[in-house]
Amino acid sequence: MSAPANKQSYDLPAAGLRKFWLDFSESPTAVIALFVFLIILFIAIFAPWVSPSNPYDLTSVDIMNSRLPPGSEDFSGNFYILGTDGAGRDMLSAIFYGLRVSLGVGALSGLVALILGASVGLSAAYFGGRFETIMMRIVDIQLSFPSILMALIILAAFGKGVEKTIIALILVQWAYYARAARASALVEKNKEYVEAAKCLALGDKRIILSHIAPNCMAPLIVVGTLQTAHAISLEATLSFLGLGLPITEPSLGLLIGNGFEYMYSGDFWISIFPGIALLITIVSINLVGDQLRDMFNPRLQK
Repeated sequence: MSAPANKQSYDLPAAGLRKFWLDFSESPTAVIALFVFLIILFIAIFAPWVSPSNPYDLTSVDIMNSRLPPGSEDFSGNFYILGTDGAGRDMLSAIFYGLRVSLGVGALSGLVALILGASVGLSAAYFGGRFETIMMRIVDIQLSFPSILMALIILAAFGKGVEKTIIALILVQWAYYARAARASALVEKNKEYVEAAKCLALGDKRIILSHIAPNCMAPLIVVGTLQTAHAISLEATLSFLGLGLPITEPSLGLLIGNGFEYMYSGDFWISIFPGIALLITIVSINLVGDQLRDMFNPRLQK
């Protein structure tokens, strides 16, 4: 037994998918942002194939090509549309690979944080009592601290690395999902279809996963979209400060940090172009998330 359909539910097969797209396309800005993000996602996934070269293959990097300005050509006839960095790597290829790492870290940490936070929030709302009080106080305490401060403390204690950065982002993000899941579950758990499921003697786990959770996905999708952008920017900040990813796993933040020392010598492109790529990525995700928030929240609809 599931919740009755209403105007704000999008059962994404068939007519629901068409209605979802019609509502989403009411904002031309969101459609453009989605198109831009899909291009970025395509580039990130297929970076080894669409990049002019592998910037981290030592056999294809020549230190003599260090800091070539945009539009330059080396002695071998290779053209660098965005120039090269201090190590002689093609900036366009480095940005493509950086997008791959940044999106991967942001998406993976967001997915795990969503599963963890939603599990805590749904369980707290459903069971209530002392368990809900303890878990929500933990969430409140964590949300009272800035995310960047918590991530810095975690990475300063455990060191930098891909796995450690992902774990730090998970620990920083899960509380946002827990609060959103609990708020939605508190509304759903007292509805008739949940009471009917309890009368049928269905187990608590089945009621939470099969009945309450599907009807709490709308706000979690919105939070997940916005938190993914936040995770990407947070990882970039940590890598820029030298506490995030190692040099062997380059991200956009690390590329910006590597080029910062050359800013005063006039080699602006080494930091500027990765920064523009990071900005476009975060803005496109946020614009899509804003439109989803307007769609799923009746109070924000026109």
